[in-house]
Amino acid sequence: MLKLAARSDAKTLPKTQTNLEKFVVFIKSYSLIFIILFVWQFASSTGLMPKYKLPAPTDVIMAFIGDFDLIMQHSAYTLKEALIGLSLGVLIAFVLSIIMDANRFVRDSIYPVLVVSQTIPSVAMAPLLVLWLGYGILPKVVLIILTTFFPIVIALLDAYASVENEHLMLFQSMGANRFQTFWHLKLPSAWVGFFSGLKISVSYSIIGAVVAEWLGGFHGLGVYMTRVRKSYAFDKMFAVIFFISFLSLIAIWVLSLLEKKVIKWQE
Repeated sequence: MLKLAARSDAKTLPKTQTNLEKFVVFIKSYSLIFIILFVWQFASSTGLMPKYKLPAPTDVIMAFIGDFDLIMQHSAYTLKEALIGLSLGVLIAFVLSIIMDANRFVRDSIYPVLVVSQTIPSVAMAPLLVLWLGYGILPKVVLIILTTFFPIVIALLDAYASVENEHLMLFQSMGANRFQTFWHLKLPSAWVGFFSGLKISVSYSIIGAVVAEWLGGFHGLGVYMTRVRKSYAFDKMFAVIFFISFLSLIAIWVLSLLEKKVIKWQE
């Protein structure tokens, strides 16, 4: 009997992946990226594509190592802009979503304006903000706010609306007011949508900062990209492009970890 019980328990236990199995899964997941890098390296090294047009991945890596200290200095300024703009964007999104959820007329009035505001390209807004607000950090932060708050507002509004009517009626029958219903029912239900919108906004924040720095400024990865482009140092250009992508991926990964901590019931 004990042996049978042990066997049944062994069957119910989740199977843990070995290091070899994890490595195989990793290779399968990123095999297309490895193939692209291999073809890219081959085309550049053999002269099929001139290096001044498409530098090899190894040249990009060496360019990044050579300018590492300078790139880190510029990235610190860009990340500061992105963090300030994203924080203010999240705050504005939360306040705006609460107001729009509480008042149907306000929602119907503001929603079309929000949609129209997102049809204007960031590249078109950036020079106007630089013209109006100067070459400091302010126009970059404003552009980041404009590009980051919209996904969070939409995600929160959709999450508020997804609350089932049965739950709303239950709270009403228990005498809960609108604030109590929002705080204890709608807000906890909105965390999943909030993090989904935040993951989009965090990548927008870095891209928005770089776009704003292209058109005016003295520091930041966008300024660095403009300088190396004018000097035709395309290996450094590719290096900073990949580094910006890396920063976005790291930020999304950190948010995913935070999401698992905040929303324990999601698992």
